[in-house]
Amino acid sequence: MTIPITVNIPEELYQRAKRFAHLANRDLESVITDTLLSALPPMGAHIDELQPIETLSNEEVLALARSQMEPEQDAQMSELLAKQRENELTELETIALATLMQAYQEGWIRKTTALAEAVKRGLVEPLDS
Repeated sequence: MTIPITVNIPEELYQRAKRFAHLANRDLESVITDTLLSALPPMGAHIDELQPIETLSNEEVLALARSQMEPEQDAQMSELLAKQRENELTELETIALATLMQAYQEGWIRKTTALAEAVKRGLVEPLDS
């Protein structure tokens, strides 16, 4: 199922996408759709159940802004990434790495959003200070 949408984009971006579609002998819609698919990480269904960051208490925002991946998961992901670089991943390891990468991306997005909220609330100094 597809949903039609209207999006205003800069003229230069439109021209780039149009030229790419022409060069690739593809329609503009499929180029834009594929670009969005590759740029937006997949999110688990549980994301919809998470409380919006702006509704969290100051303590919860700070805790989330300081959060890190569990050490065991981090070590496993590092090991799997090293095996991936050497083209030594099994099929099960490939699935495990994809699962860990998704968890990492979801956590990173939540963490950075919480950090922005903490700065907005004056709980921490901006990183460029």
